[in-house]
Amino acid sequence: MNAPSPVIDPRAQSALRRLEWQLRRRSVQTLLGGAHRSVFRGRGMEFDQVVRYAYGDDIRDVDWNVTARLGDLYRKVFVEERELTIWAVVSDDPALQFGSGVASKREILLQLAALTLMLAVVNRERAGLLHQLPDGETRHNPTRRRARLLSSLAALFAADPPDPAPRQPFRPSPLLTSPVPQGALVVWFGEIPPGPPPPEWAAFRRRHPVVGVRVEDPWERAPPPSASFTAFDPAAGALTWVENTPASREAHAEWRAAREETWRAWWPDPLDRLVVDTAEDPLAALVGFLRARRSGSARGAP
Repeated sequence: MNAPSPVIDPRAQSALRRLEWQLRRRSVQTLLGGAHRSVFRGRGMEFDQVVRYAYGDDIRDVDWNVTARLGDLYRKVFVEERELTIWAVVSDDPALQFGSGVASKREILLQLAALTLMLAVVNRERAGLLHQLPDGETRHNPTRRRARLLSSLAALFAADPPDPAPRQPFRPSPLLTSPVPQGALVVWFGEIPPGPPPPEWAAFRRRHPVVGVRVEDPWERAPPPSASFTAFDPAAGALTWVENTPASREAHAEWRAAREETWRAWWPDPLDRLVVDTAEDPLAALVGFLRARRSGSARGAP
């Protein structure tokens, strides 16, 4: 459904003001300024010309008709459209409410989504938002207007976190079934999808460049070194006993390896995926990621 015009919640307004102040203080436009028309820089959707294929070029751009006619590999060259739409999808998974430190994964993820859309509007892009929840989704249509975007973000920040134990399993997917603006760059903020990508994922990514962003808690990388203790599991909505034994550490390593394998299956290219620690500065992480995409060298690759 489309979102109504909300009354801006004072707490959400305060949070958004802090994020705006960060953008101004850090001079993000200067940090990211350059020859590219968009700091987000997708593959581009506007056809330009056909050139001979060279080692390292994207195999997805090969023009098979020209290749068959000329007997040598040729690829299509695309240019980025002057007006890019950034379509942020916030998948509000109950598991995001976990946090072993000062901030929860959800808090950092909302900040990353807000900064991404604010940065898009600062750079004269159109910015839209889709907020996915276990009981439905709210759609905020793309805009270049700062006031309208802030109203959408205020609704996002003011929304209550989802029930940690929903009646039905919440299995959001980056493969969107709701309409996406033509040629939009989709930035998906959420947990690692519950399973590998389906066959339709490749076709969806040909229509829309997709970037995956997730937040990681230190306990997800390694179990806490302390003795066994009780912790709250937001996915189950209950307290759980955490053991620190060789068997539990081995199980944790297997769990983490399986998650990372799934994450890379959805986003094989390191330039299309970003993982931010709950202790990191969200703006610094986002700026570093965008600069890496522009230079073609992802941080922490592979």
